[in-house]
Amino acid sequence: MDFPKGFIWGTAVSAHQTEGNNINTDWWRWEVSKDTETTTRQFPLDASGIACDSYNRFEEDFDLAKDLNNNAIRLSIEWARLEPREGYFDLAAFQHYKKVLNAARSRGLKTYVTLHHFTNPLWFANKGGFLNPESPKIFARYARRCAQELGHLCDAIWTINEPQVYALMSYTVGSWPPNKKNYLSSLIVQINLMRSHNAAYKSIKEVYTKPVGIVKNIVWYEACSTSTNILDTWFAKFIYFMNEGFFLNPVVKNCDMLGLNFYFTTRFLNLKTANPDDFNSDLGWWIYPQGIKNILLKLKRYNKPIYITENGVADAKDKHRKRFIHDMLIKCGEAINEGVDLRGYFYWSLIDNFEWHQGFWPRFGIVEIDREHDLKRKPRKSFSYYAEICKNNAID
Repeated sequence: MDFPKGFIWGTAVSAHQTEGNNINTDWWRWEVSKDTETTTRQFPLDASGIACDSYNRFEEDFDLAKDLNNNAIRLSIEWARLEPREGYFDLAAFQHYKKVLNAARSRGLKTYVTLHHFTNPLWFANKGGFLNPESPKIFARYARRCAQELGHLCDAIWTINEPQVYALMSYTVGSWPPNKKNYLSSLIVQINLMRSHNAAYKSIKEVYTKPVGIVKNIVWYEACSTSTNILDTWFAKFIYFMNEGFFLNPVVKNCDMLGLNFYFTTRFLNLKTANPDDFNSDLGWWIYPQGIKNILLKLKRYNKPIYITENGVADAKDKHRKRFIHDMLIKCGEAINEGVDLRGYFYWSLIDNFEWHQGFWPRFGIVEIDREHDLKRKPRKSFSYYAEICKNNAID
């Protein structure tokens, strides 16, 4: 199966998960507060700490991406570093990210840059974060400055990563800071994230001519094959709409491209989750490659170029990763053959990293991080398999 000429082959990382010592964020404050609390809480399982030290070892990471025959890298820049105090932009931090982006580009990697990947500056969090009705204006100011300072080094910009996951985990489930469980707050945050993207898009476009989009995590939902309950089908359609159209419809006109993060599928039987236990990640997520094709075909109606911005498997022993990549890419190729304008694929993740409240134990990296031996980078066996796909622009 050949992929289109010029197809983007990449891997993805994010700032807080890999850089280390990201001390001016709401996440860092939450992580270190666990050590001082008198009460016991479950999460986070680890503090990010030095993470993967990619703040200092980014060139080593980009060398690995080059060895993978990647022609692009998806990465994020850290708002808390760039605007550590409200209205004050740190030129030294911008200079650092210029070095990072130049290092990627000098290795032949196009740069797909995310402006917000879950973490907030402390000052912004203290103002209520995305509950604040002024948050779209505040975020748009930051986005414009990033485009002004770094735009010449960015091949594309993603405004916000997985906005509904952020709202769900932070304001519904409460497992992420600010650890709230309030459905109304979650809805308000989602609406303000829509407004923030739209405001940021317009602000960026005043100074930047290349593509700008948003990254959405989308789960495929369907009725179990053995279900005889019509409510399962309708419930799956409703949940899918809330996960996709509810958010994308108000923002898609302000998108030059769409980013899709896909990890798993959920099936329903009598309105309860009923997934098979045949192909699961270390996190227990059911892997169903047909799900990624189904979503791509749904997204086709927006008439926007699409990128798979994250797709990966937690697999510490590297038992399933080759099969995972193969099966997912076959379905991506089928979607392209059925008219989906899919432009690129970024495997998540280039390296093992800090997986948010789960800490370091889930291993998504196609490169292992040996945390017992100075964070040594060790390509897994699946590394060479993905490298061949990227080199050949094709998959058997």
